[in-house]
Amino acid sequence: MSKVETMITIKLPDGGERTLEKGSTAGDLAKSISQGLARKAVGALINEEIRDLATPLNEQDKVKILTPDDSESYELLRHSTAHVMAQAVQRIFPHAKIAIGPTIQDGFYYDFEIPDHSLSTEDLQKIEEEMKKIVKEDQKLVRYNIPDVDKQLDEFRGQGEKFKAELLNEHRDHNPTLYLMQDKDGKTIWNDLCRGPHLPSTGVIKAFKLMKVSGSYWRGDEHREQLQRIYATAWWKEADLADYLHRLEEAERRDHRKLSKQLDLFTVHEEVGPGLIFWHPNLATVRATIEDFWRDEHRRRGYQFVFTPHIAHEKLYEISGHLENYAENMYASMEIDEEPYRVKPMNCPGHIMIYKSRLRSYRDLPLRFAELGTVYRYERSGVLHGMLRVRGFTQDDSHIFCRPDQLESEVGGILDLIEHLMSTFGYTYKAYLATRPEKSLGTTEEWEFATTALENALKSRKMDYEVEEGGGAFYAPKIDIKLFDAIGREWQGPTVQVDLNLPNRFDVTYIGDDGNRHKVVMVHRAVLGSMERFCGGLIEHYAGAFPTWLAPEQVAVLPIADRHQEYANEVVKQLQSKMLRVKFDDRAETINYRIRECQVEQVPYMLVIGDKEVENKTVAPRHRRQGNLSPMPLTEFIDLIETEIKEKK
Repeated sequence: MSKVETMITIKLPDGGERTLEKGSTAGDLAKSISQGLARKAVGALINEEIRDLATPLNEQDKVKILTPDDSESYELLRHSTAHVMAQAVQRIFPHAKIAIGPTIQDGFYYDFEIPDHSLSTEDLQKIEEEMKKIVKEDQKLVRYNIPDVDKQLDEFRGQGEKFKAELLNEHRDHNPTLYLMQDKDGKTIWNDLCRGPHLPSTGVIKAFKLMKVSGSYWRGDEHREQLQRIYATAWWKEADLADYLHRLEEAERRDHRKLSKQLDLFTVHEEVGPGLIFWHPNLATVRATIEDFWRDEHRRRGYQFVFTPHIAHEKLYEISGHLENYAENMYASMEIDEEPYRVKPMNCPGHIMIYKSRLRSYRDLPLRFAELGTVYRYERSGVLHGMLRVRGFTQDDSHIFCRPDQLESEVGGILDLIEHLMSTFGYTYKAYLATRPEKSLGTTEEWEFATTALENALKSRKMDYEVEEGGGAFYAPKIDIKLFDAIGREWQGPTVQVDLNLPNRFDVTYIGDDGNRHKVVMVHRAVLGSMERFCGGLIEHYAGAFPTWLAPEQVAVLPIADRHQEYANEVVKQLQSKMLRVKFDDRAETINYRIRECQVEQVPYMLVIGDKEVENKTVAPRHRRQGNLSPMPLTEFIDLIETEIKEKK
């Protein structure tokens, strides 16, 4: 055999190539590139699949060596740390049986059956200490192809590892593998049924933390064995772990459900049903202010406001296709005059009905209909989450009906509106262009036209975006906007969709300048999404401290003693005459107590009224963050706060 026949060519991320001997592994490739890379290497991306460094390479494989600097490396780190945790649990609790241990966002979990013992916080500390010992032992993680499944099944059953046995039996025809954890002498200390991939050894693991214990069922089946689930996280650096734990603490502090109790914002009532929000006066004020702002911005951009019924005959949803494709998310039909009706799951069919109420000319277009429309969709009770996942919600729904030549301009106008609204609320964001999925409606030409219009609108505004191949809806390409809040978390934000489906289903047309009927182009868009989710997100974004223009109460007037009440009442009347939201607190509590309460309630400004203020006809403002400001005439304070509100700082 010639030397050429014993060599393989590997493609590198920079477009270069590397020639290696047949049988070479990803680890060998790292060594051939540089010793420095070999020392840092923790895995490889082979043909876009994360693999172990010990994986043999084949001719023309595309390979990227992974180091801790690569985001993909966290899959290896967390998957491997999960096995370290499982081994530690079985060292401490020898009778524990292991189930599954997948990675999840920012960490992993592992399920265990531990007879006659409930894991405690103290147990987690012991497990962490044992994990540190395993890391220090620098155990190798070695992939082992199971040659005799029946023999391995007998071994698992003999050990009482019934969950591993069940999984192995199911996957006996899928080339099942074990991962052996071996000491420095090559002796196997522990193993688990797993397909990998993993780090080369436990010594690479640096920073981890066991977070909590919860209950679970094997296979998620409440009729099967009850298990204990340990959640954990792992990072490459202690500093990154500390930063993550801080973010969790901050997220807990900002939890909109917790802040709602503190600030009296909303409730959900068992007597009414889960996922149905009751807006209390404080949050209703925030919502009304946002809605007024929303309406003003839409008027400036030529939108017309509409209202559509909350229920409709099933015929409407047969035409739209919702009964065929979306029925599991719709509530059961109700009978009216012996005819079936449904509560609406979305507003678009209603807007189409308004459009079709009369003949439209090309001169009428574009038509921009906007509605704060309440819709109802079924969500499983297990996924409901405060205001962020609900069953009844109000969408800031708009539909634009336009000619093909107007599409790009209309999408651009939506993107401009998104930029204005999101920057006003203090969000940064990133755009994703989602293209045609495998299963879709419409012709290739229609999809190319719609996708190009969306992309051109993004490019013309020099917006940063990523293409999400195949991520579009079955009926439309779309632009999805992901918002980043004050602590860097990502939220689902605005969406823009070019619909190729409903105009055909409803025969939505206009009369062109040639006198013939033409199909209208329909754009769906929601900028805030739903008022429930958006306001829930804002509570967390602002940590309950709404900016002055949104705050339920903008100013608190606090007379120190009874003799100051007359002037304090004058101050209140003047503030109210300027349409400011004022709280008057003249209770027989100390002034310091009342100030602290206003701080807890996140009132932006407090005006303390004492002898000097009465004598000089001034106010002594106190800002919730900046503390005491200089005394000033009331007119000066009004100018200050009105400017802040007008500029929506």
